[in-house]
Amino acid sequence: MRHQKHTRKLGRTSSHRDAMLANLVASLIIHKRVKTTLAKAKAARPLAEKLVTLGKNGTLHARRLAVAKIGQRDAVGKLFKEIAPGFKDRKGGYTRIVKLGPRDSDSAPIAFLEWVDFVIAAEPAPEKAEKAEKTEKAPKAEKAPKAAKAEPEAESVEVEVVDTPEKKK
Repeated sequence: MRHQKHTRKLGRTSSHRDAMLANLVASLIIHKRVKTTLAKAKAARPLAEKLVTLGKNGTLHARRLAVAKIGQRDAVGKLFKEIAPGFKDRKGGYTRIVKLGPRDSDSAPIAFLEWVDFVIAAEPAPEKAEKAEKTEKAPKAEKAPKAAKAEPEAESVEVEVVDTPEKKK
């Protein structure tokens, strides 16, 4: 009996499952949102949340544990520098699963796995927008180019095309 065995097997061996979930979480860290099946999203969510907790810790040991778990240093760097500091005041629940409906080909339930309270749109957050407006109000004066380092202008060259008679065979 499998009482209190909470691992979702997903029809894979343990090494394949671990690699797949590590890649899924690394993609979540890099792209902020991943479209996958509902079962994979539910399996990847605890791993992603534990990695954010490691990122909030911020120690070298926590970074090494995160690299050992997902195996991608660039994703771990982004996790520790960008994502984890954004959740410093949050106690848990860093991800959400948004159900999208069945996939056309095989009717598998599809969902988005994404970060909670993370701005995905291209527009800046309200605090950042206010800072950007303050910096735009004070434009800097343009400097005049120095005469000593002026580059000579390129001369235009005209080329005349002359038609040549074709050779007879």
